Amino acid sequence: MKALLPIFCRPMGYVILIICLFLPFLFVMWGIINDNNLLFYKECIKLLMMIGALMILLALTKDETFETEKIRIKAMRNAVFVTFIFIFFNMLIKVATRDAELISSASFLTFLIINVICLEFGLKKDLVDKIFKR
Repeated sequence: MKALLPIFCRPMGYVILIICLFLPFLFVMWGIINDNNLLFYKECIKLLMMIGALMILLALTKDETFETEKIRIKAMRNAVFVTFIFIFFNMLIKVATRDAELISSASFLTFLIINVICLEFGLKKDLVDKIFKR
């Protein structure tokens, strides 16, 4: 899978994710979020997190090679597998506790975050392998 975005989109994606982690707390402290608009801001933050994760996944790395493309594909495959397991057990627990109304709808966001984690792990593993093979 070839990268579609320029190199600067990768750190910018991480900045967006960090902002999305702290933005809801700041909004609550400033009184912007209340009971009437909580779901709206929740969905907006989820969309911003998806954009940040996609920017990380689709951006070029500093030393982009064919090996990096293979790592990106392998990360996608591992993320699909881990996400299905995570969602399955999450739904199983919710059904077992008879709390099926509160099953999370953020499965795509979960997939993207797990994909970013798998990609970063694969890139660091490849870097360590290159260092120790010399």
